[in-house]
This record gives sequence, C-alpha cells and structure tokens, in this order.
Amino acid sequence: MYYLNYDKTGLDAQYNLRAAVKEYQAYFDEWSLSSQKARSKLPGELDLAYGSGSLETLDIFFTGRPNAPLLVFIHGGYWQGLDKNQFSHIADGFVNNGVATAVVNYSLAPDVSMDEIVRQNRTAIAWIWRHADNFGYDPGRIHVCGHSAGGHLAVVLAATDWASFDQALPPDLIKGVCAVSGIFDLEPIRRCYLNDVLGMDAAVSKRNSPLYNLPDNSIPLILAVGELETDEFQRQTQILAECWRSRGFPADVIHMAGFHHFSVVNELVRSKSPLNQAVLRQIKP
Repeated sequence: MYYLNYDKTGLDAQYNLRAAVKEYQAYFDEWSLSSQKARSKLPGELDLAYGSGSLETLDIFFTGRPNAPLLVFIHGGYWQGLDKNQFSHIADGFVNNGVATAVVNYSLAPDVSMDEIVRQNRTAIAWIWRHADNFGYDPGRIHVCGHSAGGHLAVVLAATDWASFDQALPPDLIKGVCAVSGIFDLEPIRRCYLNDVLGMDAAVSKRNSPLYNLPDNSIPLILAVGELETDEFQRQTQILAECWRSRGFPADVIHMAGFHHFSVVNELVRSKSPLNQAVLRQIKP
C-alpha cells in the first residue's frame, strides 16, 4: 500500500473533493452571492492590510457593542484557491449574536509555500490583536475558525508559540478554535496529487501538521465533519480529537448527518444549527 490502506489512486480519490461532490461550483456561486449581500448590509471595514502582499488583507464586521469577542474565519481551497470575498457571509451567523467577525485572506500556492501561508496567517492574528482598540473588539477574546485547509490553519494558529513568533504577544492569544472538515496531518497531502501544486517535502509537511505540533496550553477545540465526507476526512478529525484529549484538553466532535464537504460549512451561518450553537457556546458572547 502507498499510504495506510490506499494505493496512489485511492489516496488521490480520498482528497479529490470536486470529484466527490459534482455540484461543488453551485456552492462556490452561492457563497459568493451570499457574501456580496453580507458585505452590503453588515457594518465593517474591508480590505485592511495586515502585511505587504496584495492578498495579505482581511475584513472585519462589527456588532455595534464595545469590547465584543472576535471570531476570525479562515477560508479553505486546499491552500491554492478561493478567497475571503466568498466567505463574508460567515459573519451573518455571529454578528447578530454579539460576536465581531474577521475574515482573512492569504497568498496561495504555487505562488508561495506552505511555510509562507502559515506565516501570513500568524501575522494576520498578530495584527488583529494589536489593532483591537482601533476597531472596538476585545483582544482578550479572540477565537479562530476555519473550513478545510482553513481548518488546518485555524488549528496551527491555536497551537502557535506566540512568544517565539513575537515576544509582545500573549501566550494565550487564542481562546478557542473550531475546525470544520479540517486537515491536521499533511503527510497524505504530500503524497497525493495536491502536492503537485503545494510542493511540500517531508520536513515542511511535519512542521506544519497540527497533529505533530499540539499546543502546550489547554485550548477548547470544536471539530465538525460531515457524514458524507470521505474516510480520510473522518480519520483526520478523529485522530486530532484523540490526540487533543490525550493531553487533557477539551475537544468536541460534531458529526453532521447528511452533510458533505461543501454543505457542512453553511451550518456555521444557519442560526441555531448545532455547529453555530457550539461555536457561540465556546465564545460566550
């Protein structure tokens, strides 16, 4: 076997989500339309630069109340596609519940490496913490959430040694994390067709895999995965939950009956869905 119980063709199929969900483009179109509507109605600041690159930008949507907690959302796209402008609608699930929401953009492969993608997202979180007073949210109540590759990045951020990244940052900068259909071990990604674009070697894969770089301090974790996801996405979710709990850290797994990889993220937005409610309970707005 090439990896676990898969040959190369089988492993490629486990991560080829567009082949698994033929109507994926309809979801992309829906996200873009919903996000355009969200940007037109929600108060916020758009395209704020957190770095010097053209894609190092983020949007912040406000609640209208001082010192609100902040949820930072990171989009997926296998580190090589999609854009924050397709995910503004995530704020619809939280702003009206008293949670300010930031949506982060970052540069994509093959233009940049996995190390650079991780660095950019860490820089975005540091910028968000530093600029809390400018925008009125609470720097002591920052949570992160991401979908797919964004779920990977959200957990990487939660496990970051912030003092090593920047001595001015508090070690407990992130108070909670939610990963929806995330990827936490990059080794199968390195071995499948996706690495043709990502170009990771074994060292890059390991140092950017949350599974091998768990946090030192307890951070509450929510993991959500659709019932109709491939076996590899189910395994990735389960193994991170087990590792997180093995350190005595809280980890809740939500199995979303009837949902696949592209439909499950919409449950973040749907009021009173189990996923939306779990994130709100974690944040306690």
